[in-house]
Amino acid sequence: MDGFLTRLEDFVASRLTRRKALKLYRKNKERTILGEIWSWIDALIFAVFWVMIINQFLFQFFLIPTPSMVSTLNVGDRVVVQKNAYGTELYPTGPKVASESRRVERDDIITFYNPEYESKGPFFDILSQAVFMGTLSLVNIDRNPDGTPAERLYVKRAVGFPGDVVKFSDGDVTITPAGYADGIPETEFRAANGLSNGPQRSVDMSLYEGLKAYGFLSAYDERGILSKAPSYVIESYGTLPADAAIYDYYEVDHQKAEAEVRLDPSDMAARSRLNRYENGIYVPSDHVLPLGDNRDNSRDGRYFGPVPESDITGRVVARFWPLNKMGIVKDK
Repeated sequence: MDGFLTRLEDFVASRLTRRKALKLYRKNKERTILGEIWSWIDALIFAVFWVMIINQFLFQFFLIPTPSMVSTLNVGDRVVVQKNAYGTELYPTGPKVASESRRVERDDIITFYNPEYESKGPFFDILSQAVFMGTLSLVNIDRNPDGTPAERLYVKRAVGFPGDVVKFSDGDVTITPAGYADGIPETEFRAANGLSNGPQRSVDMSLYEGLKAYGFLSAYDERGILSKAPSYVIESYGTLPADAAIYDYYEVDHQKAEAEVRLDPSDMAARSRLNRYENGIYVPSDHVLPLGDNRDNSRDGRYFGPVPESDITGRVVARFWPLNKMGIVKDK
């Protein structure tokens, strides 16, 4: 019996080996241009698949599109984002798992979904993110109505944490931590807690008198009563250089809301906006207030408020372009 089984095994092995060799011979003999093209496509699909897997669960490349993080990160910089720093997102825009033990720390440079983004539907949201990741952030098929690339993800610094009240005035930030009665200027707060000195101002303090007047006059202009604006406000606006760029729209809108309340104290919407500016932003539980390091020229949490930790997708850990700035991105 042993001899029979041995001969049977040898026979099957020889037949299979012969069949495999014949199949390989036919494959080589029948190679065509179409076959070559398909083999390249197959290899490309395989490579893109693994790039997407790595981007989704481990690391993602990201292009800095705006000056909101200057000078920590500049426009055109390319960075590496650790995707599992705060849990693992099951699919683009989907839920996260294993996030309870991985929480955001103060001053982390984070990526998160833009709260002001207008979704074009779940299918397109996932598709656009898949293309963005699969092309190493080189291709963004998501466009705004004016044709500019839509920002589905933002990169900012995690500044405000649960229980904090963060207030903005003339481009400066004041933080009132949970349990404190008085606000602490951000520069002092950072120095006391060993945090980064990355946040910087871009608007000179001497321009704020004119910027405030600009916001104040906007309320009069919208009502068609600009000629009735106080003379001292018009004089203050005149101190603003003709070529001065209007960056700190938050302060401009603050002054506009104040003027609207003065013009019509019964305007409850204006009163609500003014209270938000005057009282600051409270950060609720499981949320973070993200701000750009370019403190007075950034579309960040001062406009759209705190973001839930579930919307935070990763942490910026390194920069790989430009080459002369390649290295670890320090957030502490």
